[in-house]
Amino acid sequence: MTHPLIKKYKLEPHPEGGFYRQVFRSENKTTSYVHGASRPALTHIYFLLLKGQVSRFHRVLHDEVWNHYEGAPLQLFQIQKQQLWERRIGGDNNDYVEVVEAGNFQGAATMGDYSLVGCTVAPGFDFEDFSFIEEPSMKEWIKVAHPDLTRFI
Repeated sequence: MTHPLIKKYKLEPHPEGGFYRQVFRSENKTTSYVHGASRPALTHIYFLLLKGQVSRFHRVLHDEVWNHYEGAPLQLFQIQKQQLWERRIGGDNNDYVEVVEAGNFQGAATMGDYSLVGCTVAPGFDFEDFSFIEEPSMKEWIKVAHPDLTRFI
């Protein structure tokens, strides 16, 4: 069975897990402060995680803002220099926004049946600026120090 939000928002499978659709890509261009390439000034997507799905640990080279729209709260994990922390967005006791700073690894999971969020990146998102964890030592660190998070690798 397909979740009704997939059809409503015309979502497609995302390589990191879940479903997405880009809903805004600025026509204004800017230069990336990371590598100097041209990027849209800003991009925004809808992102849906269903129960049992995860957004695998990945990083984006630019700042990303997550906003919770509906559904269960979302667990959002970040890793920076072998420091891992969790924030929850959505629901009565949590904020509705979290910022992932440029270059931090991030992963997410819904805490219920589904979570619909929005993700905004500036300079705008490009798959050339996206990567999964490749370093064997980092994968091993997660397996040893945070075995409950191995499903995010």
